[in-house]
Amino acid sequence: MRIKSQKDFFAGLMFTIAGVAFAWGATHYTIGNGARMGPGYFPLMLGILLAILGLVVVFGSLVVETEDGEPVGAIAWRPLGFIIGSNILFGVLLAGVPSLGIPAFGLIVAIYGLTFVAALAGDEFKAKEVAILATVLAVGSYLAFVVLLKLQFPVWPSFIAG
Repeated sequence: MRIKSQKDFFAGLMFTIAGVAFAWGATHYTIGNGARMGPGYFPLMLGILLAILGLVVVFGSLVVETEDGEPVGAIAWRPLGFIIGSNILFGVLLAGVPSLGIPAFGLIVAIYGLTFVAALAGDEFKAKEVAILATVLAVGSYLAFVVLLKLQFPVWPSFIAG
């Protein structure tokens, strides 16, 4: 068979590989059954569904004809670097790196850092819009994770909160 849509083929392949990896990783935990689910049940089912979705997309890329074959273009290194960097920055700001002497800055600062750095990945950067988005995300995250779910992690910088 000939690949008729490169984008769909590689996207489906990525979904399939990620789904199989999650399902395989879930087998290291107790699976249980539908009535008494163990900690590995949900990731196993999610991994299986993701792998099936990927196979469906791969099948579609081999069957459905496209006009130009939808070739995969060059890798956008700049946006990729900013997105990955923003996630790393989020982790560092949230928990700190004690071995390097970086204190925990907490959830609010981490979300602002993540949002501003990730926004640099786009073609346009509008500081006012990014600040509004970061504020909405910070308030929503605080309400969801700290107030509703009562998760215990630093919300404010450790040198302020104590």
